Amino acid sequence: MQILFITDLYPVNENEKTTPRTLFDFVQEWEKQGHNVNVIKPNFILNSFLRGKPFYKTGQYGKVFNVNYWTPFWFNIKSKIPDLQSSYPHGTLVIAHMPSGILFADKLGLPFVAGVHNSDLEILTSPLYKIHFKKRLEKALYNAKAIACRSFVIKEKLLKLYPEFANKTFTAPSGIKKEIITENFHPINKDKIKVLTCANFKKRKNIDKVIEACKGLENFELTVIGDGREKKRLKKIDTSVKFTGYLPHNKVLEKMHDSDIFILPSTGETFGMVYLEAMSQGCITICTKDDGISGIIKDGENGFLTLPISNEIRKILINIKNMDNDKLNTLRYNSFQTIREYTSDKCASEYLQQIFKIL
Repeated sequence: MQILFITDLYPVNENEKTTPRTLFDFVQEWEKQGHNVNVIKPNFILNSFLRGKPFYKTGQYGKVFNVNYWTPFWFNIKSKIPDLQSSYPHGTLVIAHMPSGILFADKLGLPFVAGVHNSDLEILTSPLYKIHFKKRLEKALYNAKAIACRSFVIKEKLLKLYPEFANKTFTAPSGIKKEIITENFHPINKDKIKVLTCANFKKRKNIDKVIEACKGLENFELTVIGDGREKKRLKKIDTSVKFTGYLPHNKVLEKMHDSDIFILPSTGETFGMVYLEAMSQGCITICTKDDGISGIIKDGENGFLTLPISNEIRKILINIKNMDNDKLNTLRYNSFQTIREYTSDKCASEYLQQIFKIL
């Protein structure tokens, strides 16, 4: 099948560090499954500079066609891209992610599937976008043939706003590489329970709440992976916490495998691959209720859900410590069974199958 993927959340250069690779992973898997995928990356130049992303001239870069705009598609956008009819013939499946991708696809006038992220919900609910962008995004979502929500939480929130989309909306979560899943889990040592968190140090990640929850908690050892402007403030909360700084992906996985509990009570997550990675390494994983991968993690069954409040996190940690070994082993077994269903190949295949069911 011929697929045209439209999004600004895609690396032009595979070595880019500032662009998440979750959508890139979908494209890789679809190509492995025999599909021919081309990518259009609509890029707002000002937005690119403000976010510190690398700049590329308009043009073809391998399978990616990068196209720059100063204004958000208020004119004939087709003038900058190759001939649509010859490049993307009839029958091409068009999938557009992120607000810019969805607006771009709608402007092209092609039938398309809209991939909804947390940023789309922000446009649909924030007063800042009420005058113009909300209306344009609403129109595009009504025009979309199907809507792929990047998490169970996003789907639930979208359908609360637009229940009329129910028949064409599905969930399209990401998956991890099955090669990293390990069954070799170490037993939890109750005398020194190793807790891990990993994130860029932004306020919405709530790393401070994790540190406060663990502070003074007997038999718990907290390690924090990451870096950012909040680092000095976070270090002052508890000097006994181990800060590793930024680590490459393979080293993060090693730390996860050596840990007992992974927790990240962040808010405003579209999905959160780091939780799946922690589950794949045998960590008892804790995420924020009604955020991120809530819905994949089921409270007390294959992990725990928490409010981003230090006292609530602390209660869960104490609860885990007091659980008997049978309950802990059952929890970890359930987590392992869950993660086997969320591999990148399975999720990419299911994404397309959901589209075919609707179309």
